Amino acid sequence: MAQAAKVLQLFKTLHRTRQQVFKNDVRALEARIKINEEFKNNKSETSPKKIEELMKIGSDVELLLRTSVIQGIHTDHNTLKLVPRKDLLVENVPYCDAPTQKQ
Repeated sequence: MAQAAKVLQLFKTLHRTRQQVFKNDVRALEARIKINEEFKNNKSETSPKKIEELMKIGSDVELLLRTSVIQGIHTDHNTLKLVPRKDLLVENVPYCDAPTQKQ
């Protein structure tokens, strides 16, 4: 796949993730402006190495948003209701202080 197509695919993926992660949060959905700004600022980049670095940063951000961000809604001045997305609700593996060695 050509590099320009990969960049466009990442751009679209970041926006889709932003829409899912910040659903119904008007202020947070304005991350669209930051995404567009970053891509626009680097639009004239020609160095393949630099483009790869920027792509890695974008991919890391998308992964972080998709796997680590959870919405909270203020229900009153002292309470926050968490709204996890279905893809975040995975099997919880208990922490083990002394893991056993696999044979």
